[in-house]
Amino acid sequence: MRAHASVVFEVVVLLICFEVWLACATSPANAGDLKKQLAVGKHLRRLNKPAVKSIQSPDGDIIDCVNIAQQPSFDHPFLKNHTIQLRPGFHPEGLYDESKIASDASNNRTNTIAQLWHHNGRCPVGTIPIRRTRSDDVLRASSVKRYGKKKQMSFPRPLFADPDFINEGGHQHAIAYVNGEKFYGAKAIINVWEPNIQLPNEFSLSQLWILGGSFGQDLNSIEAGWLVSPELYGDNNTRLFTYWTSDSYQATGCYNLLCSGFIQISSEIAMGASIFPVSQYDGSQYDISILVWKDPKEGNWWMQFGSDYVMGYWPSFLFSYLADSASTVEWGGEVINSEPDGQHTATHMGSGHFPEEGFGKASYFKKLQIVDESNNLKSPKWISTFTEQSNCYDIQSNNNGDWGSYFYFGGPGRNPNCQ
Repeated sequence: MRAHASVVFEVVVLLICFEVWLACATSPANAGDLKKQLAVGKHLRRLNKPAVKSIQSPDGDIIDCVNIAQQPSFDHPFLKNHTIQLRPGFHPEGLYDESKIASDASNNRTNTIAQLWHHNGRCPVGTIPIRRTRSDDVLRASSVKRYGKKKQMSFPRPLFADPDFINEGGHQHAIAYVNGEKFYGAKAIINVWEPNIQLPNEFSLSQLWILGGSFGQDLNSIEAGWLVSPELYGDNNTRLFTYWTSDSYQATGCYNLLCSGFIQISSEIAMGASIFPVSQYDGSQYDISILVWKDPKEGNWWMQFGSDYVMGYWPSFLFSYLADSASTVEWGGEVINSEPDGQHTATHMGSGHFPEEGFGKASYFKKLQIVDESNNLKSPKWISTFTEQSNCYDIQSNNNGDWGSYFYFGGPGRNPNCQ
């Protein structure tokens, strides 16, 4: 029996060798292509952990329900013997309940589904939902190593609004921000849209940034919001995302669970999965609530989605400056402007309409809040705004009793006043 098994194994090896030789002989890139395919396969094995259950989403995604202790974060050498923190030590004081809501001009509101894959099932307790990474996802990246990572210079620089910095790295923003103090978290309710993206290598997002350090090589950043990125996901769906870096987007950090770092505890919400439904121009409006805060007991940075879903945490050891506190908080939109044909991109930010159009037409952030040194969630005393080119993407902030600190923002990109 052993001899028979040995022969079968040798035949399999010969067949693999023949397929490898055939691929090298017939592929235009020959061995280079083969090497990349092998690297992609290795990367996929690292990311796609064994699933207890798999769910086919209506949008084509596959959501794998992975044992919570087998998620990619635990590949990190510092997390090999980590005890998972199943709940934060403390929530911020003054946290009010917000869930994903639908609202219209008459202020009627109804609860709605949070993610599209929920139509076809849920993950069991003790597992977390992970969007399965496919080879095409990795191959769309500039390299296997850069898959799931932002490009450098992808942060707003409101204090450096010098003409030399405009569109540096192709990133443009419309943001509100606070700085000059120590911050221990931030919250916002973010209007959800599906903006048009002109080219596959461009994206459009709405998010909050928790920042520490200088806007140089040592920037620490924790980010969360929604994103449309054909390069990352292969479609134009609006998706929930997180991001982190401790070295200004150079070597550390990634989106969602695409590297070791963020530890997820929620079995309900999948990072990178589609948010549904989205807002319609002059129609129903949809929001998501995002809260990120530093647990004063353990020191880890936690994220909550809506009022019901504590998503997980970034261990404090991942960061240098943010191991203590944040020095800047930002809320707003970001797009990539790759200047196709030498003109400004027509990729939309927010709804694709300027802020002066108001509710139902322009995108908004409302109920902006920060967490102070006493773990109190409160409205900022003041906010500043910044955009590189207001004729392409703009922002207008205000304050009232219903929405607290808020702003409308966004724009269409290329237009008669933005070439």
